[in-house]
This record gives sequence, structure tokens and C-alpha cells, in this order.
Amino acid sequence: MKKVVKFGGSSLASAEQFKKVGAIIRSDAGRRFVVPSAPGKRFDKDTKVTDMLYACYALAAEGKDFGRELRQIEQRYQEIIDGLELKLSLEKEFSLIRENFAGKAGKDYAASRGEYLNGIVMANYLGYEFVDAAEVIVFCEDGSFDMDKTTEVLGERLKDMKNAVIPGFYGALTDGHVITFSRGGSDITGSLVAAAIHADIYENWTDVSGFLVTDPRIVVNPEVIETITYRELRELSYMGATVLHEEAIFPVRKEGIPINIRNTNAPEDKGTLIVESTCRKPKYTITGIAGKKGFAALNIEKDMMNSEVGFGRKVLEVFEKNGISFEHMPSGIDTMTVFVHQSEFEEKEQKVLSGIHRAVSPDSIELESDLALIAVVGRGMRSNRGTAGRIFSALSHANVNVKMIDQGSSELNIIIGVKNEDFEPAIQAIYNIFVMTRL
Repeated sequence: MKKVVKFGGSSLASAEQFKKVGAIIRSDAGRRFVVPSAPGKRFDKDTKVTDMLYACYALAAEGKDFGRELRQIEQRYQEIIDGLELKLSLEKEFSLIRENFAGKAGKDYAASRGEYLNGIVMANYLGYEFVDAAEVIVFCEDGSFDMDKTTEVLGERLKDMKNAVIPGFYGALTDGHVITFSRGGSDITGSLVAAAIHADIYENWTDVSGFLVTDPRIVVNPEVIETITYRELRELSYMGATVLHEEAIFPVRKEGIPINIRNTNAPEDKGTLIVESTCRKPKYTITGIAGKKGFAALNIEKDMMNSEVGFGRKVLEVFEKNGISFEHMPSGIDTMTVFVHQSEFEEKEQKVLSGIHRAVSPDSIELESDLALIAVVGRGMRSNRGTAGRIFSALSHANVNVKMIDQGSSELNIIIGVKNEDFEPAIQAIYNIFVMTRL
């Protein structure tokens, strides 16, 4: 098999972690292409190398002395090099970085050096070829990512290579000016490499044993999801569940390449397999639970609303004119509710209210604030009757009042609205009934 393996910052924070990564890669000859992040935190109050680089460059940009800060970064890498007993010097690289920082090369350049340097160390440690991402990850002149050109250049560069290390997180314009993805962008690089070489699987190694059914800060030791489809993952990611950068899904999904989320510190765990589609029956009726706090709801009421052509469009145009996006819009015969982010809405609430009155002349508008939305997602809900009923029952027993429920036509997800203070109890109750009691 031909595999691309991406390792996150926590997996490469120290020489000890590097050794774990090396053992993982060498245990499978199929792991031919490696995408490293910059070194992460070694302990709770430690600082990630990327953050150290940002702070160092901020001094340089202000014309202040940044020598001490750059030496601290150099020392972080030297500790890894010494711990791995490598005959490698990064003196030339740091000399160039010092020169470019002084020349104000830009924040993107500064941030990218964490992955760049770690890529050099990784390639040296494994005996793999090093490929600078600035030469194969292409951005357009306006700063947008050029997917087609990247696929072409990356595929051509790697096609005859047996093994290679390609740093994550950054690329460049055609003139060599470095551009970075958003935070977590090494996931995207790994996905792009996997698509370009037509990999059999893309392994994304991190510090958790896969995608969890729900947030471990709310539910103690939640179960790991064994298999999840891209559509399910998209629904959960949209509602706040994060393990993988969501933009990393698209390049591999287009190629039909599965993603395997694995744990560097527990490599024997199978992790979570993310696939386009599957015949495998899910372990539970639901696949996952995720949610967000901080919503407000506008309940608009007007007699005979359903017979008024263009009513919904006129209401939503008011939000559009005020630069406010909506999350959900459940409706009845004479009522329509619009859920929006409260922080966005509060500053413009009176403009929106007067705009709706002028646009559709409603009988009344009621506002409700401090709401949370919870998504219950699962392909198993299609073949199991009474899922919504079990959710209502669980929430009732937990004394949680449901403000809204909305099920998508695909029967893949159910969205529930509750008060902010009921958010955690609601997730715990839903988890208990579907996972703990398996009803």
C-alpha cells in the first residue's frame, strides 16, 4: 500500500516523540510520504514553536532586537537533534531566517519556518528526501490556493520518489513569497500529498485515538467512532467538533481516499476511519454529538404567512443587508424562526427588527437569547425508528426544555435548540441513552 502520514505538533514536540514517530513510520514500508507539523507543546505550560516564531517576528517587525527569542527557538530544535543523535546543523537555516526576519519577510514566512525546520530534521532522521513545500504547494497572486496547479506540480515532483518529507502548513506564490494555510493547515498539506500521489490511505497521527463520539470536556472518556462518513464528519465539524482541519477533507474525498485518524502515543489503537461511504453498520444508532453555544432566535409570526409568496426571501434579505448569516430556519404555517449567532446579531438587532417590519409587516416578533444548538449525527438513524422520540425522552428525564428541533431531509442529523445552561446536561443525556444504554 502507498500511504501518506501526517504528524501533528504534539507528536513531534521532543526527541522522545520523534522516536515514537520514527518507529511508526519504519513499522510499515507503505508509509512513504511524511508531512510534519512544527514542534508543539512538550508539557502544559510550554509554548508551541509556531507561537514562538510569531512572537519573535513581532519584535523584528517593530525593529526591536529579536536575537534572544530566535536563539530559544534554535535551542528547541537543537534539543531534538541532540536527543536523536543526528549529525545535523541548522546554523545556515537560522542565519537565513535571522536575515529574512530583519528584512521583514512577513508573518506567513515566520510561521512557516516551524514546519520547514522540522521537515529538515525529520528527513535527516528517516533518511528520506526533503521537499520544500514552497516549491510544490502553489498559491495564486491574490493569495488564494491553487488546487489544480498544486496537484500537477506536486504529483510531478513526487512521482519518481520512493520516500519524501514535505512540511505542512505553507506554500508559496510563483515568485517564492511564502503563504500559509490557516491554523491546522498541515492537515491540508497531508491531504494534498495523498491526492497528488493517489495514495491508498491518508493517516493523520495526533494525540487522540480517533474521533470521539462527543466532547471529552463534557462526557468523561467518550467512545471512539470506529468509522464515519465524510458527510457525517462535515455535519459534526460544522457544529464545532474538531480533530481534523475541515478543508483537509475535500482533496482526498475527491479521490476517494480514506483518512485514518491515529494516536502517536497509542499506535496499536485502530483509530477512526473516515470514508466516502460504507456498508459497515455503526456501533450505535448515532455516530456523534456536537454543538455550540451563543445563539439567538427571532420568532416571526403572521397570519396566512404560508400563502404570502416570497415571505421567507424578504425576511432573509434583511439579514443579508445587515451582514448576518443564519444557522437554522424552522417554520410552521404562520410562524418562522431564524437562529443567528448572538454576538453578530446584538449590535444590529434593532436594524434587523425594523427591517423585518418594513419588509413583511409581521403580527409579532419575539426574541430569545442565550441558546445553544446541538447536532445529533448518524447514518444509523435512517434505519432506526424513534430516534427523535428517544432524544426527547432523554432530555425530558434530564429536565432539559427543548426550544427547537429540526431534522434534515437526508435523515443524517437532528438539530436541537436548548438554553445555554442546558447545553452540557443535554449532551450528556443524549450520549447516555444512545451509547451507555444503547437504546
